[in-house]
Amino acid sequence: MPTIDPRVDAYIAKSAEFAQPILKHLRAVVHEACPDVEETMKWSFPHFMYKGMMCGMSAFKAHCALGFWKGELLMADEANREAMGQFGRIETVKDLPSKKILTGYIKKAMKLNDDGIAAPARAKPAEPRPLVIPDDFTEALRAVPAAQQHFEAFSPSKKRDYAEWIAEAKTEATRTRRREQAVEWIAEGKARNWKYEKC
Repeated sequence: MPTIDPRVDAYIAKSAEFAQPILKHLRAVVHEACPDVEETMKWSFPHFMYKGMMCGMSAFKAHCALGFWKGELLMADEANREAMGQFGRIETVKDLPSKKILTGYIKKAMKLNDDGIAAPARAKPAEPRPLVIPDDFTEALRAVPAAQQHFEAFSPSKKRDYAEWIAEAKTEATRTRRREQAVEWIAEGKARNWKYEKC
């Protein structure tokens, strides 16, 4: 019997209509290729465990993604980097490799875990990226002393998470909403991705 996590069922059910057949297909292929796989939720996305992390899938507004934990060892230069994971933006089941090819990747991922091979460490950049705090964000933090105090105590990476999230907003309305949400969370001492810290 496959090890099914009801949270994965709920995730698929809540996903956009276009995404549901993709997620169901991926789930079925993983279970068929790896009968001992266990499902779980990590970082709010469905993941498949086999002697450790193996792969995960996710649905967004207009595409899905599939990623292998040791994808660089599996695919190297073959990976499509247009989206999260190694297969680019998956908008229909046809955007995926064939079931046979996917099964091959799953079997290779299982072998890496069987052999205890660790995922390669990410190379650290020679120089840290500059930290640029948008002026409107700085002003919003100044208006709430608790937020400013917490923000000043954050590490550079936590500050960058918030600054980039605000700067990447495509519309002024989104930017305003993100800035207000950021100040609220920071005033409570929360990092940008606080929801996922206990996953």
